[in-house]
Amino acid sequence: MSLTDEERDRLADVVRLQPTKNAELQSAWELDSGSEVHGYLESHLKEYYFRDDNSLIRATEEAADLVDVEPGIEAGGADGNGDGIPSVIRVPELQARVFAVVPGPDERSESVVSVLNGLRSEFDVDPDVDDVRAALQSLRRKNVVDVVYRTVPTFRRAVERDAVDVEIAE
Repeated sequence: MSLTDEERDRLADVVRLQPTKNAELQSAWELDSGSEVHGYLESHLKEYYFRDDNSLIRATEEAADLVDVEPGIEAGGADGNGDGIPSVIRVPELQARVFAVVPGPDERSESVVSVLNGLRSEFDVDPDVDDVRAALQSLRRKNVVDVVYRTVPTFRRAVERDAVDVEIAE
């Protein structure tokens, strides 16, 4: 099957962002709804993606080879024991910054607003709170951030900061 430039670009997004959800692709592709994302995937990229046991969108191996883009995560853990913690994650700049400011695994977890304040202080940026929440959730799906449920959901790194190489995806 021959892909158009748009299809190839969007497939590269699936490979780079995996594991991902409709909402993350909706934002990346500037679509109006998750239903539009699902429709696009089914009509244009059906052969190149699948949903895992948690309904997260993942690219097939053929897709990764086709677009020559590194997957969003490299499995196996920094210590090579295959514990589900990736050794490398390729994420947008906001996610890299969130990973940098979110508390460590032995520290008290923080709310989305606390993480937002950390971003403001550390990087002199002011992202939308929903973007910070989405970044935390994406990092959680990549197994590098945990959620702790208190009065509100709070977050902290699942691993030490230096256990994972964070690369910014362009």
